[in-house]
Amino acid sequence: MSRRTGKPSYPLAAPDTSRRRMARVAVVVATVGLAAVLVGGAAGYTANRPDGVESAVADIREADAKRDSQQIVELTATARRLREEISPILTVLRADPPTGGQPGPEQARQWRQTMLRAAEPFANPPSGTTATNVARGGLRSAVEQASLAVESYLLAVTGPPTQRAALTELAKRQAVQAAAAWSVAATQLDQVNIDAGQGHQHVYLDTSPGGGAFTPDGVAEGSGG
Repeated sequence: MSRRTGKPSYPLAAPDTSRRRMARVAVVVATVGLAAVLVGGAAGYTANRPDGVESAVADIREADAKRDSQQIVELTATARRLREEISPILTVLRADPPTGGQPGPEQARQWRQTMLRAAEPFANPPSGTTATNVARGGLRSAVEQASLAVESYLLAVTGPPTQRAALTELAKRQAVQAAAAWSVAATQLDQVNIDAGQGHQHVYLDTSPGGGAFTPDGVAEGSGG
């Protein structure tokens, strides 16, 4: 007959499952927390680090700024050169006919050649920022208006004497408008130079009071950059 075993007379210690369960939970929580820290740190680094698109955009903007700055320097130099050629012509055309007589056809034809040369820098303009394009377009319009004044005067001194007075007056009005248009462009050119860090650059024509043209602001050349 097999031996029957009864219940022990002393209590057995129950396995401490709750303590092991708490330990596992603590490990899981610590692991999750560490993962969250690593993910958050990586996300923060990624958010603060410029990606390829942002870097490319920054490079493009820097290149555009350098290109526009160079265009402003070149446009200002062109305006100064043209001012020396155009200003004397417009001064004569805007003035009342001198006592000694008006300039003749030969002088008018020389003015025409001067104006043709003055239009050459604007034949194929580069593309710049809006502000620089406005300054360039204003100078071009002023040169075109000055060319019309010269053409009107050439017709005045080569056409029928009966039309000379009317055409001379037309040339005078066109010369006044050309000077006014130039002054607007010169003001814009002054501003883009300031914005580009090159300070005030005054490329205004010699104008008489009452002509409606803008004049320099009186600030020292090169300051304000």
